[in-house]
Amino acid sequence: MNFIGNFIWLLFGGLISALGYFLGGFILSCTIIGIPFGLQCFKIGFMVLMPFGSKVVSDSSSTGCLSVLFNIIWLFSGGLYTALMHLLFGFLLSITIIGLPWGRQHFKLVELSLMPFGKRIVAE
Repeated sequence: MNFIGNFIWLLFGGLISALGYFLGGFILSCTIIGIPFGLQCFKIGFMVLMPFGSKVVSDSSSTGCLSVLFNIIWLFSGGLYTALMHLLFGFLLSITIIGLPWGRQHFKLVELSLMPFGKRIVAE
């Protein structure tokens, strides 16, 4: 069932969204300061490629206050906008019964795109 959901997701905009995240990650990774933010774009891009069958969990890594600082920078430099867009699309897709599974995937992406540092993607 995950294969069918991911295929339909990619067909109706998931591939374009993932390519946008990958392009942003590549551009951010061209500078040394932007590498951590570029890696987060790649992480979100892989989640956007195949959201069915994966979930976001908090990572208990020992990055200390750096993940908090990077999340604040991420939030004010586009993270809030992307999270609001995923929230909007989640609500729009949840209007119909057929769109509920895809709306649920957008709601999963809200958590990751709002504050990606300290989060990890695992298989369900």
